Amino acid sequence: MSAELTFVAPRRAKPSRHLADLSMAERRTAVAELGEKPFRADQLSRHYFERLTTEPEHMTDLPAASRDQLVTQLMPSLLTSVREITCDEGTTRKTLWRLFDGALVESVLMRYPDRVTMCVSSQAGCGMNCPFCATGQAGLTRNMSTAEIVEQVVAGARALARDEVPGGPGRVSNIVFMGMGEPLANYKAVIGAVRRIVDPAPEGLGISARGVTVSTVGLVPAIEKLSNEGLPVTLAVSLHAPDDELRDTLVPVNTRWKVGEVLDAAWNYSAKTKRRVSIEYALIKDINDQEWRADLLGRLIKGKLVHVNLIPLNPTPGSKWTASRPEDERAFVRRLESHGVAVTVRDTRGREIDGACGQLAAAPEA
Repeated sequence: MSAELTFVAPRRAKPSRHLADLSMAERRTAVAELGEKPFRADQLSRHYFERLTTEPEHMTDLPAASRDQLVTQLMPSLLTSVREITCDEGTTRKTLWRLFDGALVESVLMRYPDRVTMCVSSQAGCGMNCPFCATGQAGLTRNMSTAEIVEQVVAGARALARDEVPGGPGRVSNIVFMGMGEPLANYKAVIGAVRRIVDPAPEGLGISARGVTVSTVGLVPAIEKLSNEGLPVTLAVSLHAPDDELRDTLVPVNTRWKVGEVLDAAWNYSAKTKRRVSIEYALIKDINDQEWRADLLGRLIKGKLVHVNLIPLNPTPGSKWTASRPEDERAFVRRLESHGVAVTVRDTRGREIDGACGQLAAAPEA
């Protein structure tokens, strides 16, 4: 059990280099170092990001003698599926992945009538120690590489393209960095993954930056850094309490950066990117769901380019906390709306397969 905040991940052996770790210029250099012409990197990238294949026999535009080496060196297998659980008639799929060193992470694919959202992990475990979150209580094993993050999205894209998800062949349209880990504590790899996700093929997957959400518990220096990246992704701040006294307990990073500092960084991000900030707030019965707290939150954020996502707390094994009463949830919504704040209560997709917010624990046994 993790007992304190962990900002720096333990040093572990690194996964093999993958073309998704590299910019296009770096891929061309890597291909040239293998004795191939640099333009082969473009072809290889197109197979991976556009055709969603890593099978050498499908790469007929590459010299037969070179295919195996290029695939072995630049498309190593990074994730092994251990288990897949589905609900919602197969349209919600949680996959447990084993990484090269045995670390376990989870991703969740959710298909809706108008979009497909993938929730991806950025760390094995999490060092933020939030007491109501199964991932946070597991502690931090290690950071994931850029390619390990991207591979979760590519795996989902393959499943959709191959018509393995009910609803016919489809595409991933939205990515949320809300799986295991604190994305901004693994800043460099996450930014690399976002670039691979939004860059057009063959450099990346070509998903709109407007469909990408990066979540954080409030690492203020990293939010400020993100605002200068030129990536108009949505910033989601996991606030969970509007007052420092309670937030110090629910979100321990608040002992480092207070509510006011976190929100100031978020408004600065919004001003620079012109993107609406999402405030994530897990409603916990008798802990943070009082009407006066809704009023306090409303006063803090009214008039800003902001949207509140209220999340009925998803129970985790052994937790003393549970979701708010329906009448308290409704009262909280009403108080926020009275301040002119846009608010939605999040759908609890995946709850029955422990695939909803705060439930990802990557247990090896079902």
